[in-house]
Amino acid sequence: MIRRAGSGDAQGVAEAFLAARAEMTYLPHLHTDEETRAWIAGVMLPSSQVWVAELRGRVVGFAALRGRVVGFAALRGDWLDHLYLAPAAQNGGVGSALLGHAKKARPRGLDLYVFQRNTGARRFYERHGFTLVAEGDGSGNEENLPDAHYRWRP
Repeated sequence: MIRRAGSGDAQGVAEAFLAARAEMTYLPHLHTDEETRAWIAGVMLPSSQVWVAELRGRVVGFAALRGRVVGFAALRGDWLDHLYLAPAAQNGGVGSALLGHAKKARPRGLDLYVFQRNTGARRFYERHGFTLVAEGDGSGNEENLPDAHYRWRP
């Protein structure tokens, strides 16, 4: 089941996020689990549209969207900030369902960044119609790892 997240989902979202990122062994460990949980509850959930995927009453994944104004009357495209699944929920259609909700919420299109080394995520987004816009050296992300900018337009 996929539904909009509420403040009571912070723990489940954090567990899915931490489990998924633990599988990405190339990522530097920049924050404690407690700092990550506080960021999810205090920053990400209140400032983003977040959907959660539940399996047997447990949150197994989430997608978070934001729109960012960068000029006095301009909207910089819509960005998919996060789409994470607990490892046990991967490759079962949950990610596709979450991405489908994100596309419905942003019918004009989505942009996202993914780590270049995350080849599974890159293939996933490409299968769902995203195209590579540019690759970066990582200087714009907290992890300082090379990233890739993808875009989907209907």
